[in-house]
Amino acid sequence: MDVNAAVAALAAIAGVCTGVIAMLAFRWSERDQARPTRTSLHTDAVLPPGVDTVLSVLRSSAVVLDESDSVVKASSAAYALGLVRGGKLAVEPMLHMARDTRRDGEIRQVELDLPRRGTGRGEALAVSARVAPLGSRLVLLLVEDLTEARRIEAVRRDFVANVSHELKTPTGALSLLSEAVMDASDDPEAVTRFAGRMQIEATRLTNLVQELIDLSRVQNDDPLEDAEPVRVDELVAEAIDRSRHAASTKQITMAAGGTVDLHVWGNRGQLAAALGNLVENAVNYSPARTRVGIAAQRVSAPGGDLIEIAVTDQGIGISEKDRERVFERFYRVDPARSRATGGTGLGLAIVKHVAASHGGEVTVWSSEGQGSTFTLRLPEAGTVRDHRKTATDDDDDQAPYDTDTDTSLALDSPTVIPAPEVLP
Repeated sequence: MDVNAAVAALAAIAGVCTGVIAMLAFRWSERDQARPTRTSLHTDAVLPPGVDTVLSVLRSSAVVLDESDSVVKASSAAYALGLVRGGKLAVEPMLHMARDTRRDGEIRQVELDLPRRGTGRGEALAVSARVAPLGSRLVLLLVEDLTEARRIEAVRRDFVANVSHELKTPTGALSLLSEAVMDASDDPEAVTRFAGRMQIEATRLTNLVQELIDLSRVQNDDPLEDAEPVRVDELVAEAIDRSRHAASTKQITMAAGGTVDLHVWGNRGQLAAALGNLVENAVNYSPARTRVGIAAQRVSAPGGDLIEIAVTDQGIGISEKDRERVFERFYRVDPARSRATGGTGLGLAIVKHVAASHGGEVTVWSSEGQGSTFTLRLPEAGTVRDHRKTATDDDDDQAPYDTDTDTSLALDSPTVIPAPEVLP
């Protein structure tokens, strides 16, 4: 009986201990759940109500710092710009601004040039940083990337300066020539000579104004509003006809080849102007008694077939350092030669914008002293392509060039010219 009583007493004591332990564990769990985590300590529990939502929709990079300069909240853009690393603000000037603002409560703003991460080329990232107090303990830093805006502003300034210079040259020449004509009024031969020079300068001025208008149009207009299937053969013929007189004067042979009956989709006027500029450049920069070739072909691409139109010349060629800049406005490989040929420096810029607005591109291959090949790549007209595929089952196996056309043009060689019908 005593043994049973002892066992019962021990069981009762064990039950009481188990209950106490369970109650303590439950209360400990409740306290642990109520304790703020590191994440909640640095976001919702610290930030004033609604601030987190506002920061998430801002276009600027946002960083919130606490009194110990630790990052409480940072947007993904702030990490992408390299402003925050290891939970700390990594830009010392911004950190000093934040400390000053925390001390006196004043709003501060500054523009900085930061090294761009991952390039290794010393490129600067232009930013505007604004620091303001957020409550009594926090500081808000807003950073806006100004790099693209500065680049556009620099392009605009260069464009205005170049336009002013280009317009000043022919207008100044016209003014001087008109004075010369007045002074030589009693010399018919001199008047005729000066009047001829005035015509040349007036033509150059007219061409410059027209190309400025064309460049503005291709930049602002949507070519797909008036898009239609355009025959490549007609574009090539029009481009050749545009430069026929200049080519015949220099005894340059122009030849067209490649696949026939190709179509591209786009604005006919813009496409004709782009290809015409390429052919005109090829003629202007080619020595006398050379050849200029224009060849078109269809090439396969992941997004659909492309039409390549290559213009090849045997001219002076382009150096490697100039090749990257030939499509810039007013850039000239040889300024003296450009003025002799009446070039404005806008032709290739127009070609680049037309190609880009039509979903294509323009590239250049060149070797100094051998010549250049400019290749215009444009998407093939979809409706025409679909019709062609349904009309015959053999088109998928069609060669890049028609078998009835001479295929001697190699697109990667500027010295080999196709030899189909030679246009006089």
